[in-house]
Amino acid sequence: MEQVLAGSFLDQLPARLIGDKAYDSDKLDQKLAETYDIELIAPNRRRRSKTQDGRKLRRYRRRWKVERLFAWMHSFRRLVTRWEYHIENFLGFVQLGCLMMLLRHL
Repeated sequence: MEQVLAGSFLDQLPARLIGDKAYDSDKLDQKLAETYDIELIAPNRRRRSKTQDGRKLRRYRRRWKVERLFAWMHSFRRLVTRWEYHIENFLGFVQLGCLMMLLRHL
């Protein structure tokens, strides 16, 4: 998780991260809160007691929108395999792909 946050190209880190059941760990929750001031939202695994209320998990239920966007992006061959060396070029192709998807649905 730390490598992902360290490799982020954003100016500031997000206030919340949404993870799947594999990220359900009290140690990880505490570490992200103390080190990065990030709230981790992840559903509880089967044999654990509930540590998050239902309001926070509503955000988790809406994650399908982001996953659907990534699935649509995989229809562009250039985005599936990152061929560009510079991140600016890759982000330009991501924006171009999003623009093409938007134009298709208008």
